[in-house]
Amino acid sequence: MNEFISYLKKYCSAISPLDFLLTTLFTGLLILINYSLGLEKAIRSILSLLLGYIVFVLFFLSVYSTAWMLQYRRAAWLPAAGKKQFILLVIAAALLFSGKMMLWPSPAWIQRAFSFPWDQYWARILQAPVKLLGMVFFLWMIWKFLYPGQTFFGCSLTGFKAAPYFKMLLLVIPLILWASGRPDFLHSYPKYQAVAFINGSAHPAWPWRLLYELSYGMDFISIELFFRGFLVLGFIRFAGMKAILPMAAFYCTIHFGKPLAECISSYFGGLILGVIVYHTRSIYGGLIVHLGLAWMMEIGGYAGHLLCN
Repeated sequence: MNEFISYLKKYCSAISPLDFLLTTLFTGLLILINYSLGLEKAIRSILSLLLGYIVFVLFFLSVYSTAWMLQYRRAAWLPAAGKKQFILLVIAAALLFSGKMMLWPSPAWIQRAFSFPWDQYWARILQAPVKLLGMVFFLWMIWKFLYPGQTFFGCSLTGFKAAPYFKMLLLVIPLILWASGRPDFLHSYPKYQAVAFINGSAHPAWPWRLLYELSYGMDFISIELFFRGFLVLGFIRFAGMKAILPMAAFYCTIHFGKPLAECISSYFGGLILGVIVYHTRSIYGGLIVHLGLAWMMEIGGYAGHLLCN
């Protein structure tokens, strides 16, 4: 833990206070707009998959590029070196993650193989692993051509120590216990509620719940690989520590459908994980924290509903 604190102190001493202030105010404005006007809900309500994808691309691209502009406001908004490659990677980031945000309907082959409600269940269960494979494939292509000789976006166990990250998880247990009794938290958790329609058809239900939670966990592998691996470690060649703030702003926007407190904390949590990854060059610690936190929130959601009922 002392090591993590030293990382944060180094970051605070190196980062421009104005950079931090402007990016935080910008992110706060986005949060205000979303929770006042329902921005994320409006995008998700678009029935056309293609149109929804395009809108997500434009939204993420505007957020991420604006956050970068705030880092380079005194001159051209681009880093000094590798401008063309930098622009292509910023665009690629918006294109890639927008695909992950889309929820596709039940494919025809699932509908032929399963009747309702199992066709809907398997359509949801398979999305996370398929999207993870897609994320890994496209990031591997980027890494193969643009980052030869480097570790694949933080997938390194060299010198990695897991214990400090489990200690970090212990610190958030009281917060989860508090949140587990709040209506807005229980409205969102456990995420299994999204497939609770199979409860009457699944006997017993627990194996299908477990399978859902494993699929849900895969989602966080792609998130850590993308945000901390690609957006931090992939961009430090252009801007060093400046890559962390734009990542945190982008990361916050993917929580717009979550409870407000979780969305706000995601900005600072993403910032902290970004700093740690910057120094350790490994995404595994963040993965432990993210997966652990996600599954603890699921447990808190199950417990909260049991107590309320």
